Amino acid sequence: MKKAIITGPTGAVGISLIYELIDKGIEVTAVCRINSKRLSSIPDNSLVKIVECNIDKLETLIEKLPHDFDVFYHFAWNGTYGESRQNLKLQAANILYIIDAVHVAHALGCTVFIGAGSQSEFGHVEGVLHPYMPCNPDNGYGIAKLDAGRMSRLECEKLGIRHEWCRILSLYGPYDGKYTMVMSGILKMLHGEHSKYTKGEQVWDYIYSKDAAKAFRLVAEKGKDGAIYCFGTGKTRLLRDYIYAIRDAIDPKIEIGIGEIDYYPNQVMHLEADISNLTKDTGFIPEYSFEEGIKETVDWVKNNRKRYENAEE
Repeated sequence: MKKAIITGPTGAVGISLIYELIDKGIEVTAVCRINSKRLSSIPDNSLVKIVECNIDKLETLIEKLPHDFDVFYHFAWNGTYGESRQNLKLQAANILYIIDAVHVAHALGCTVFIGAGSQSEFGHVEGVLHPYMPCNPDNGYGIAKLDAGRMSRLECEKLGIRHEWCRILSLYGPYDGKYTMVMSGILKMLHGEHSKYTKGEQVWDYIYSKDAAKAFRLVAEKGKDGAIYCFGTGKTRLLRDYIYAIRDAIDPKIEIGIGEIDYYPNQVMHLEADISNLTKDTGFIPEYSFEEGIKETVDWVKNNRKRYENAEE
């Protein structure tokens, strides 16, 4: 891999992947939304080129870019949190956009197409999430992600492109969304606000963004055509243990409200990734403990708080 293109590159995974790739001397073209307020997050590096293009105009990249890329990472997605996940027209449009992305990848010379899936594709499962277990998503976002993975795989087969679909379970790290459990908790604690949580009995698997970036690079280099990979650590802890670790990274004296709010209806209580095929195919092994990753994340928020809090989602 010498040249990669990434759509939707300004989130936690995208930024970490850019750093991972340029560290290996790989050129990166970052395709960002027009007038995105997150453009300043993209590393200023001679190996990185920024191209502004909205997700519904990806085919215009064929005329703008050289046709000598190797790998296409598709992270761009409209409606990733809150009520937008149940906006069915919005979610359905994402499926069309990923088909466009496959055709762009083919036109630009890419031999590998990698899509970012989600644990939401599985639906409500009380157990370890295996890449090839039956999926029964229960929201528009999960349904669209599942169909996007399947349809982009079919399109890649027709065009002779290697396809891999990577389902991210629970990820944290710098540049992540402000409304996630990890980042919202960090912000509240830094502001001295009281943080309320459920009893935290959920059994969870969090992966640090830098580890996920390494996995995405390895999948491009060594992944198997048509494979589905779950991204996690393969290890679990109670959710309240993660919350205490966040608190301890900021100030062990902070009081947090464990058990002060109820679980969501139909609350998922077990979220663990089976990463055995990911490790077998690519050699991926997570490097960061949660304590190491959360310390880096807290430090990053402290150093970038004003810009981060004012940034758009």
